Amino acid sequence: MSTILSAEVRSSLRALQQISAMMALSQTRLATGKRVNSPIDNPHNFFTASALNSRAAQLNTLVDAAAGATKTIEAAANGISAIKDLVASAQTAANEALLSTATNAKVTGTVASLTGSSSITILVGNTITINDGTTTATYTADLSPTVQEFLDAVNNTAGLKVKASLNSAGRIELDALSTNSIVIGGTSTPAEKASIGLVAGTTTGTLNTTRQALALQFDQIRTQIDQAVTDAGYNGVNLLNGGNLTVTFNESGTSKLQIAGVSYSSTALSIPVASTGTGYQFQSNTEISTALTALSAALTTLSAQSSIMESNMSIVDTRQDFNTALIDLLHTGADDLVLADTSEESVALLALKTRQDLATTALSFAGQSQRSVLLLFGL
Repeated sequence: MSTILSAEVRSSLRALQQISAMMALSQTRLATGKRVNSPIDNPHNFFTASALNSRAAQLNTLVDAAAGATKTIEAAANGISAIKDLVASAQTAANEALLSTATNAKVTGTVASLTGSSSITILVGNTITINDGTTTATYTADLSPTVQEFLDAVNNTAGLKVKASLNSAGRIELDALSTNSIVIGGTSTPAEKASIGLVAGTTTGTLNTTRQALALQFDQIRTQIDQAVTDAGYNGVNLLNGGNLTVTFNESGTSKLQIAGVSYSSTALSIPVASTGTGYQFQSNTEISTALTALSAALTTLSAQSSIMESNMSIVDTRQDFNTALIDLLHTGADDLVLADTSEESVALLALKTRQDLATTALSFAGQSQRSVLLLFGL
């Protein structure tokens, strides 16, 4: 058996159903804060907003990675700063050693105003030897013997602890690099040796303990430089110990910064050993001057790399700020497409509630009219 409803009742019921559906929609919008919650609501806005939010999420991941890269660069920059301070300390130790009078063996020629091209009066085949007690350098005269040939013969002899040079007066100087003696010999006659101001014989030196202690201090600083390099890494990447870093700035990977690492150990910076191994304990001014030259070159290298690190840091920071602003823009764009106006929805819900009350009243009136007709038949 079917129930027959009047047109008025049916109209009121449909109105109540529509109002209920609209109220449910407004309540959903107020609960979620969005006017577009599924593709059914608005396919274009829904999928566009999803794409914008997806890109923002990818960029946010890159921003987090860039933050880690910034820390890696900062660790390297701090390492360079520490190394520069240590190099400055090594310079202080070397300069203090220079203030202490050298006691190593030293021979200064008697002939002044010599140059590298000055001739040596020595017969072809005759020799001048320089011995440090262990190793011997031998200069053999050719048809046109010169002072430079003699200097090269001494300085190019591997392991010889004697340095040959011309001083400011143009005299030949033989400088023992350690506590070793300097022994001048060879087959050349005294007169031939005298042509460059040298005399056959042995010159001995003594150990300067002050310089020895400063050489030990110098090498301790050198060790600290190596340790600072080792400790300058972050999250497994050390830009001062050969590590490289790639920072990606966009989701497609086409925008990136590649940072090449360097090797800044004391050996890589050419800072010599002073007290052990091949070092000679700062007994010679020549050795100290060589060390100071190497330290100055190291500072120049470190300063240049520090500028590069600062530049890379600036680039990463700028791109981070750019990506952060872009993420905000993408989220705002997505929100504009799907977010609901809560004030508008609240007012709409209140209006729908009023309409619902009126529709309920209208339905009540329509039902009352049908009951009145039925009463006429005693029903």
